[in-house]
Amino acid sequence: MQLFKDQVAKALAESIEALAGSAVLTAEDVSAMLEYPPDPAMGDLALPCFRLSKTLRRSPVQIAAQLSEQVSCPCVARIAAVNGYLNFYLSDDVLCDTVVGEILAKGEKYGAPTVGVGKEVVLDYSSPNLAKPFHIGHLGTTVIGHSLRKLHEFAGYHCTGINYVGDWGTQFGKLIVAYKKWGDREVVEQGGVDALVDLYVRINNAVAEDPALADEARAEFLKMEQGDEENLALWKWLVEKSIKANDEIYRQLGITFDSYKGESAYTDLMPAQVQKLRDMGLLKIDDGASIVDLEAYGMPPCLILKRDGSSLYPTRDIAAAVDRYDMYHYDKSIYVTSAGQSLHFKQWFKVVEMMGYPWADRLVHVPYGTVSINGAKLATRTGNVILLRDLFGAAIEKVSDIMEEKSPNMPNKAEVAEAVGVGAIVFYYLSNNRIRDINFIMEDALSFDGNTGPYVQYTYARTCSVLAKSCGKVTEGGMKVTAPEESALVKTLARFPEEVLSALESYEPSIITRYILDVAADYNRFYHNCPILTAEDEDVIRTRVRLTEAAKTVLGNAFELICLKKLEKI
Repeated sequence: MQLFKDQVAKALAESIEALAGSAVLTAEDVSAMLEYPPDPAMGDLALPCFRLSKTLRRSPVQIAAQLSEQVSCPCVARIAAVNGYLNFYLSDDVLCDTVVGEILAKGEKYGAPTVGVGKEVVLDYSSPNLAKPFHIGHLGTTVIGHSLRKLHEFAGYHCTGINYVGDWGTQFGKLIVAYKKWGDREVVEQGGVDALVDLYVRINNAVAEDPALADEARAEFLKMEQGDEENLALWKWLVEKSIKANDEIYRQLGITFDSYKGESAYTDLMPAQVQKLRDMGLLKIDDGASIVDLEAYGMPPCLILKRDGSSLYPTRDIAAAVDRYDMYHYDKSIYVTSAGQSLHFKQWFKVVEMMGYPWADRLVHVPYGTVSINGAKLATRTGNVILLRDLFGAAIEKVSDIMEEKSPNMPNKAEVAEAVGVGAIVFYYLSNNRIRDINFIMEDALSFDGNTGPYVQYTYARTCSVLAKSCGKVTEGGMKVTAPEESALVKTLARFPEEVLSALESYEPSIITRYILDVAADYNRFYHNCPILTAEDEDVIRTRVRLTEAAKTVLGNAFELICLKKLEKI
């Protein structure tokens, strides 16, 4: 719709200049003032004229009435002045011909902005703590992060996806203590990450009864940081088992990363940043720990080193940010983590700024809400989690059962069941505003009724079916809009470029998810109410087939932005 907005704004700016006797507003100014009416009966675009009252020294009603007589624009069918608003009704034929023509011409590039061309973005997402299972709490950072990567790539940015795995820290000290006390190599080899979780839960329960074990775990981790060969060998083996367990989840989601550089990679780079803080006089000793005082910025101190000299998350994050800038020279470095870590990121972002790094303002934290299970907080330590492999497995099994009943002879049933089942979970999650807390209810996530992933995937498959049947039935010629459902669908398809920009600027994938639902609803309404291949008029058939092709293109482009797979048959 931006194209038509710009045309209307240009015509308006010229008419406003004629009323004022001089150029008082640019076309860009007017374009920013135009609104989308809440009700289609009020037009496709509207100018609230009260914003012009001071400039033109007239009432909004007078301004609207005068402009309605003066404005002329080829894409506008009629103009109505109503209570100080100037409502524009676009020409259906011009709109359809222009929008559908652009979609079919640009194809996979339709809706893609160019704001990122020549720019570099680094995205840190997923980044699970290793030696723990991939559970529903990891889904947010993983799918939100990958969607943001897709959005940035669509806008022309060169993106580097980093899985900054939690392969360092006191949790490994705990695991080493647990393994040395109760572990068995053969049991871990066979049980993989599940066996490690058993050890992790056991050591945490033991620490609750015997706090001295926590000191023992910290000591084992400190030995790792100091290069103890036995602990480092055990640590590498534990990390290897964890990464292997996660690979299958990433395969199901269709996600790959450019770098698996974890926290451990910065062990040798942290001392230089700590020394820089000392040399700048920013590091202070507080009760034996090394901190950066952030009281002047309304924040608690940022802890850099513990009393025993071991590192913490801020130490490693600062070293990683410096290393990534040296490597990628990024225009943006995006971190997708739980909103519970917002203070952590504010603190170390501020420390980086205080250290004088000129790229400090390029660091972006994208927070998301927490996930609970039936109101209970997730906790790996106690085992209160839903594992993603189990969740995906349940969804895939449900789809397989439905397919066996309704489409037993469908080819590639296993692949389709996986795409629909996993897609249902992803769509369910990304349908929510990212900052909103989610109370995860398995039944809702696996429901295929209503506004769900399977519904929109089925809509895409429906467009493919119509197009497959239309071969040889479409002739050359213009577009002819004869039904309100056609007009509504075109206007929704025309919104895609603006929705992409909005999602990109707000780091909000749910904007795309909700938009997909709008397209699916409008296409299905059009499909049910407007005969496509059986219409009597050849021009109408041509128009409706092209509309179907345009809907398929836009749905497909939007699916790519939220990690949803395109299926030609379901």
